[in-house]
Amino acid sequence: MEKTLLRSLPGEPFDTTLTLTPRVDRYAQIMVRCNQYSVPARFIGHRLRVKLSASVVTVYDRTTMVARHQRAIGKGAKVLDLDHYLEILYRKPGALPGATALTQARAAKKFTATHDAFWAASRKAHGDAAGTRALVEVLLLHRHLDHVDVLAGIGAALSVGSTSPDVVALEARKSAERRGTTSSRKDTDEGTQVVILAQHRSAIMPADERPLPSVDKYDILLGRETS
Repeated sequence: MEKTLLRSLPGEPFDTTLTLTPRVDRYAQIMVRCNQYSVPARFIGHRLRVKLSASVVTVYDRTTMVARHQRAIGKGAKVLDLDHYLEILYRKPGALPGATALTQARAAKKFTATHDAFWAASRKAHGDAAGTRALVEVLLLHRHLDHVDVLAGIGAALSVGSTSPDVVALEARKSAERRGTTSSRKDTDEGTQVVILAQHRSAIMPADERPLPSVDKYDILLGRETS
């Protein structure tokens, strides 16, 4: 009986996250509850907004989501995304082999044996520095293309003996077209726009057509006061 009297759930979800505003250190990391999480290197020195839930750490620059991590358990952990450091690694390719972000990417299966095969072939063809830069260019493709398509592009390039990032990009786009997926991964991942509640409400609420209130009846008070 009580169920019929209950109101329906609201259309907008209730936000139960904790909001924090840490500053990004020189390693492109923020400290959240005694653990460190990476953000894109371009935000070094900036203060970002963090929404912390029981399982997820989401980072925003104003209303744009720039990073998202699974929340670490315990204290002193580092949760790093290799993609956040690619611009730095392109300038300093020698830092990639021993990077903690690379180790975590391997453990998460984001950096696969196919990537390793391209890296080895590229270094053999162009040398360590230039070969690593070519790998970084390929890794940047993951920002705009699905993981499976980039891997297909790498495989196709290696099959014809090429270590050119341009060839990988071309073959990856061909793979995306064959699968009928040409949308950018960035559209559904980082770069997501957050709805500003005030704007959202003004868009869905009808215009207020009530007449403006009149203060004419208070003029008599002014008259008595001045008499």
